Amino acid sequence: MPPVGYHDAVNDALERLADLGYERGAGMDLANHGPMGAEALAVLGHADEVARWVRRYRKAMEHHEPPAPRFALDPADESSWRPALGAFDRAGDWELLFTRELAGAPWREVLARWWPRLLPGLFAGLTHGLIRTAHAVRGLGATDRPTPAQLTELARGLAYWAARHTALPGEPRLRGSYDVAGAVAALPRPADDGSPGPVRARRRLDGLTGLPGYRESLDGLAPRQPERLLGDMTTQFADVYLGHPEVYPVPLLHGITAPAAARLVLPHLPEELHPPTVARLWQVQTAFLLAMTTDRRDEGTTAWRSELAEAPAPEELAGRAVEHGDEHVIKMTEACLREYALRPDPRLLAAAQAALRRITPLDAGGGVGGLRPVTP
Repeated sequence: MPPVGYHDAVNDALERLADLGYERGAGMDLANHGPMGAEALAVLGHADEVARWVRRYRKAMEHHEPPAPRFALDPADESSWRPALGAFDRAGDWELLFTRELAGAPWREVLARWWPRLLPGLFAGLTHGLIRTAHAVRGLGATDRPTPAQLTELARGLAYWAARHTALPGEPRLRGSYDVAGAVAALPRPADDGSPGPVRARRRLDGLTGLPGYRESLDGLAPRQPERLLGDMTTQFADVYLGHPEVYPVPLLHGITAPAAARLVLPHLPEELHPPTVARLWQVQTAFLLAMTTDRRDEGTTAWRSELAEAPAPEELAGRAVEHGDEHVIKMTEACLREYALRPDPRLLAAAQAALRRITPLDAGGGVGGLRPVTP
């Protein structure tokens, strides 16, 4: 039997996952990771495992029903679509809008038109609007003949971003003097107030403008080449992830996977959209740091080397991620290995290994959404 290729594996997965809604979990709003995890798994060289992984994923947690469209949005009328940004009950309307947009124009044209409109809400679904869109874009960019399933997945990525659109306060710009490492080190962290982590994070996100250093951080990064800044972001947030074993293991890893996802999309966007994209990513990373950490802990130290001592060679990490099965681990491993190939910083491998150890395997259950506290 011939081996399964990337294109066939991804399209088969999209068809198997087509009936799932945008989110999952009883009484929760955790993002549907099925299409993202399946695509990343195929990129890792395990396309023949995708169908089996999809079956495992579907059994792990119940998904919400797909949203039905209710009131049509007019993409040509800003007074029609803009009030619907961030309205999750309009997710079905957004999906229908993007489905029609993609039926009437090349997908890159649609992407470029809507990117600056959605960019201020990059924090949507803990950046999963961006990340799901990026996985869809990578699949589309790999073929000259997109399938209906691939175009539908891009429509859903953009729709989720629009429906969960979350604008953080302030307008970030690349006009400071810091590199990413310097900006992270300069950001003051609010002291621990003793409240549970999720409660503390929500309170801080709601009051970002009142936190010391937030406003100043928005203009902190120097205007360097966007691709270089994306690489700096992934490696520096690998360091942050490694330095905070006391933080729940999933939310903070998006400081790595979000800029890695943006790297997949930038080649398909006009160059004038690259700097504002990187600036918004830095704003999101600032929010992660202020919401989820209370000090610098082991950032900027060599404590992470103990994690690296247990990490296998890069080519073995993918296999371990497949065996582990958790969608966050698969996406994290793929992003770290891809970034490592561009810039071989060992912290990227150590961060992937840390995620493997800290996050509950897919078939093992555990806490909410596979999360569990980790003993430092």
